[in-house]
Amino acid sequence: MSDPLLPNIIQFLSQIDPFDKLPKKLLREIASTVQITYLSKGEQIDLCDKSQKKSLYIVRTGSMEQRKNDGVLRARLGPEDLFGFTTLVQQNNQGEHYQAVAIENSLIYIIPYHSLQTLFKVYPEGAELFATQAQVRLKSALDVVWSNKEKGIFIRRVDEVASGRVAIATADQSIKYVATEMLTQRSPCAVIYENEKIVGLITDRDMTKRVIAKDVPTSTAISEVMTLSPLTVKPDDLVLHAASMMMQFNIRNLPVVKDNKVVGLLTTTHLVQNHRVQAIFLIEKIKYAGSVKSLSSFTPERQAIFEALVEGKVAPEVIGKVMTMIMDAYTKRLIQIAIDKLGPPPCDFSWLVAGSHARNEVHMLSDQDSAIVLDDSATENDRIYFKHLAMIVTNGLAACDYPLCPGKYMAATPKWCQPLKVWKHYYKKWVANPEYERLLNISVFLEIRSIYGNSDFERILRDEMHANIRDNREFLGMLTNDAINTNPPLGIFNSLVLEKSGENKKTLNVKKYAINLIIDLARIYGLAVESDESATDERFKAAHEKGVLSEDAMKNILGAYQYILSFRFSHQLEALKHGKTPDNHIDPNSFGSFERNHLKDAFRIIADLQDAAKVRFGSRQ
Repeated sequence: MSDPLLPNIIQFLSQIDPFDKLPKKLLREIASTVQITYLSKGEQIDLCDKSQKKSLYIVRTGSMEQRKNDGVLRARLGPEDLFGFTTLVQQNNQGEHYQAVAIENSLIYIIPYHSLQTLFKVYPEGAELFATQAQVRLKSALDVVWSNKEKGIFIRRVDEVASGRVAIATADQSIKYVATEMLTQRSPCAVIYENEKIVGLITDRDMTKRVIAKDVPTSTAISEVMTLSPLTVKPDDLVLHAASMMMQFNIRNLPVVKDNKVVGLLTTTHLVQNHRVQAIFLIEKIKYAGSVKSLSSFTPERQAIFEALVEGKVAPEVIGKVMTMIMDAYTKRLIQIAIDKLGPPPCDFSWLVAGSHARNEVHMLSDQDSAIVLDDSATENDRIYFKHLAMIVTNGLAACDYPLCPGKYMAATPKWCQPLKVWKHYYKKWVANPEYERLLNISVFLEIRSIYGNSDFERILRDEMHANIRDNREFLGMLTNDAINTNPPLGIFNSLVLEKSGENKKTLNVKKYAINLIIDLARIYGLAVESDESATDERFKAAHEKGVLSEDAMKNILGAYQYILSFRFSHQLEALKHGKTPDNHIDPNSFGSFERNHLKDAFRIIADLQDAAKVRFGSRQ
């Protein structure tokens, strides 16, 4: 490379990902190996050509199209975009082959592969930045995003918060002895051992309910009244993990255990007293709120939790689970408020949630998707009772800033408040003849989760759904064809793929063109293996375990999903910080080459899995 051009090349590379993360000396060495070529419109680089030296290409000016051997578009590229990753380690003619065609006059920088190999020897960390596998590059991107020194208010270790005082006893010791030990240690609970293994837990509340209230002699062995197989946490577990367990299982005490030895105790009191994690116990306030007005006052606190989780760089799936627990708490409390007002339910029932709520993927934009399944003995008068109950709950959730479903897929809609036998008929009809409206209906209720009442109804309906799909495999073909109608924005260069009209004109709808596509694919793969999981990541893992999805494909799509969710959450966080309403519409001018390059990786992964799903399932129609 001639010296006059070198400063210009260094300046250009230093502004784009991942070169901006290299030490200056290495960046200069890489820049000095750059070769420059000019392509006229229509000229191409054949990355399938064995005689072509392995290289990494960067678009300096102009634009390129990548096309697979069958002519299918792989991606469109603009200035600062890179390509050639997948050819760098191809062996025995394996790997993805494609041509890169100039769609306008273009100036291309070429970095020979041997230059990158030299880089990796002296700077091993660079290997992930330039990894040939998209999943590794996406993980690297997340690691970069999470590398801030301030880890956020929830990312603390349990041993930073827990108390070191905890009572210890053995299973054969008396209730009186254990109670005395708890008093001496000033501990709200005691951990019970037997043969050097933790076998039980007893709390001061248990002593009241199980001993005093039932007049059990204090000479009785503690093993008779203790809680068996208690949950525990490790000292280096995150406080968030422990708090989530407490909320999920409604427990107030978690022994901190290392190498089977109790080293501390984490209680709700410890956490509430610690102002840095107090917000996570919003669920405790919800549980005891006496009115809808009181519940609605907690909305700012819920938003604060979301902001703290995103700022803390917590994994997107954890954010979804925590926000889901909070929405569960609101819903359960409102159901109880309704029952207190209307009287006991006249028959057995189950309150089901659907959509993102059922998938444990709630976020600040989640609306309501719900249904009520009644026992088959329900009368018309019974249905009137549940209609009133559903109205109280859905309107209450709306007052707490959980919007009503625009499609009216809510328990307050009479069609979605029906006896079990009617729901069974729904699933049979939807699967047997999945026309547009029916396909839309079942798409909402392909994920269901019971959060109140008889949970057996959820299991019965899921079994019914799997049985119907098993008998009509064409259904998966229809579902697949519907899922691949929308393509991810492979033309992501310059202004991306933008909304064409409306108030969100010239923005990228990341939900429509990415997140929903992944959820749809997870649904198809999950149903194909009859998985009972509703969460997107768990469905892909189930498909892999059943041999329907390769490990590489699973890791790719999960990496893409995590990155895109993190990208969306960061966008929504910025909106909240500026007092704006969060949405899914992202201005492409708000991010640079780092985000653009990793979004391209994610979008290509989605497109590849769509192609795979079409081959595997779409042909069955």
